[in-house]
Formats: sequence, structure tokens, C-alpha cells
Amino acid sequence: MARVASSHFGLLRELPPPRLDPADLHRRLRQATVLRLRSTRPLRLPKMACLAESKPVEPPRIESPPEDENTAQPGAVKEGSQDASVSQSVNSVEFPNKDINRRVALASTLAAVGLFISARLDFGVSLKDLSAAAIPYEEALANGKPTVVEFYADWCEVCRELAPQIFQVEQKFRNQVNFVMLNVDNTKWEQELDEFGVEGIPHFAFLDKDGNEEGNVVGRLPKQYFLENVAALANSEPTIPHARVVGQYSSAEARKVHQVVDPRSHG
Repeated sequence: MARVASSHFGLLRELPPPRLDPADLHRRLRQATVLRLRSTRPLRLPKMACLAESKPVEPPRIESPPEDENTAQPGAVKEGSQDASVSQSVNSVEFPNKDINRRVALASTLAAVGLFISARLDFGVSLKDLSAAAIPYEEALANGKPTVVEFYADWCEVCRELAPQIFQVEQKFRNQVNFVMLNVDNTKWEQELDEFGVEGIPHFAFLDKDGNEEGNVVGRLPKQYFLENVAALANSEPTIPHARVVGQYSSAEARKVHQVVDPRSHG
């Protein structure tokens, strides 16, 4: 066996090396080069296109199977009861009781009627009403109270316009101050017209308790002026806040003189 093996190895040493064809060798080198280039070539990624506007994709809704009343959790029962109570309270607020609506409507109607009646009463006061409620001039000078003398005329627009305001002030101070109305159309008051220098009407003369004039207001002026002057007389203040104020008035020269029907009349 050793001889045979040695003979085989000897034969292998004696065999000549295989001869390669140059064309075949060139082909094999080219294949090896191509394989090496392919292994070193960078990886090409697929091209990606940019979208101008992407819309969010809504995830699919997963509907949960209805729960059985017997298998419902205690927390879910509590939340349902709370929602029910909240809805009931909202419904009670949005839909009040009909009786409450009727009461509110009735109260609103009564308030509107009251305001309408009070407005009608105030604006329904006329110069004739003021003259009928006025105190005679001679009595006012003798009773020891301060006095407001108004010179007026039935045709005087400003006099008629101020009548409701004068009435309101009179109602407030009638127990403390005398209110006298003298019609400039009555020739009985010619001396008083000259004494107080009446040139325009309405002319308001403010006298203290002794009959001395503290000041006068002529024409259309704010109600506050008249109110503050009367309040000063009622409080026995030495002066009045608005002693010489003139507004829009009617000329006393345009008065229509007539004969006195009743000599005792103070109008």
C-alpha cells in the first residue's frame, strides 16, 4: 500500500501543469471584473414623488358591540344618570313654567299701564289747572311763607310747555311755599307787571317770607333751575342759586288785554 501511494504521488508530480487557452483566460477575467463592479456599485433607491397637499387619512372606526344592561359597568351607569340630570336641568331652564310666563306678562302690562297713566297725568296739566290751584296774591303776601309768582298768558307756548314741570315742583313744596299765578292779560296786574319788570313770559319771581324779591327766572329753562330756587326758599336760605336767568320766552308786549270778569279773580 505504501508503494502504491508513493507511486500515485510520484505520478502527480510528474504530470505537467494544465495549459489554458488565452481566449478562455481573457473571458474569465472579464467575468470576474464585471462581478466585482456589480458588488461595489451603490444601492439605488426607488424614486419618491412629493405630494403638494396631503390629506390626513381618517383611521377606520371600530364599532364596539352594544353592551348588555346586565354587563354595564357601574361608572357608565353613573355618567348616564348625570347626563340625564343635566339635560333635565337645561330643559327646565329653557322651558319655564307657563304660570311664571303669565305672571311676568301681567306684571309687565301693569307697569306699562302705570307709566302711561302717570305720563298722561303729568302732561295733561294745563295752565288753567295751575291757576285754579294757585293761592291769591294778597293771601300769599300775608301768610308768612315764601312765594313764587308766575306771570303767564293762555296764548304763551312756553308757559303751556312748562306747566307739567311747574306742577311737579308745586306738589313737592306746596306746604312750604306759596304758588301764585298772575295772568298778564288781566289789567288788574298792571302795577305788578311794572313792579317786577315783566317783559317776557313765563316770568317767575321768587319772594322771601317778607315779600322781598330774591331773584327771577324768565323763559324756558331746565327744570332743575326752578326746583333748586324753590328748594332754597323752602329752606329759608339767604339767596337762591339762580337769581337772574333768562331763556326763550314770549314777549309780554304781545298780550291781549281784556276786561276783568271777576274783580276778585287772581288770574
